[in-house]
Amino acid sequence: MNKDNIIMDKSEVLRYMGYKGQKIDDILDKTIDSAIEEIKEISNPKYIYKDYSLGKTDGIITFENSSISLSGNSINKHLKNSTIAVVMSATLGNIVDAKIRYYEKIDMQKAIILDACATEFIEKICDYVEEEIRDKFKNQGRITFRYSPGYGDLTLDCQKSIIESLRADKFIGLTCNRCNLLIPRKSVTAIIGIVDNGKDISNIKGCEYCKLNKTCAFRKGGKVCGNR
Repeated sequence: MNKDNIIMDKSEVLRYMGYKGQKIDDILDKTIDSAIEEIKEISNPKYIYKDYSLGKTDGIITFENSSISLSGNSINKHLKNSTIAVVMSATLGNIVDAKIRYYEKIDMQKAIILDACATEFIEKICDYVEEEIRDKFKNQGRITFRYSPGYGDLTLDCQKSIIESLRADKFIGLTCNRCNLLIPRKSVTAIIGIVDNGKDISNIKGCEYCKLNKTCAFRKGGKVCGNR
């Protein structure tokens, strides 16, 4: 993966910043362009993924030869027609977090813009990984969208087992804290199901399955987030 070939969407950056279609001036436009280039320059994108055979008993999904076990209505619906799933993780690295913290001390607007650019960049990295997975498993079936801990009723408690099973701490420097939040912060873990051709793919993806659907700032503004 060449990070310079990853194209970021400025409209998505603005959306993460909370803009709702307002016109932006030239100064802000150029500041965003500069922040996009800065994020690309300081990021060290890394990713890892692994496929697992699935076992399903009494609503518990187990991933063969790993400590991963998932429960909840949403992940069961997501993987209902999958006997294999791919677990992935990706990160932009520690320097991005450090740079955002630095700007928080001297220029809060720049910090907010850089944070939004980093969010857009990690999503685009995940899109790249998802396409790689799609291509790798195209002869085995179709893939679901990526489903991350925190979506629906899938809690963050599984972060540790995902990181341990992928050995993501060793290979890409990804860990989680006692609250199961990822470190570095601009990182993602996700589960993608492989579905045999001819079987339905779960399309459960949207606000009604999100735990933040009552308080989401995007929904209040008539928008949706990147998980939609």
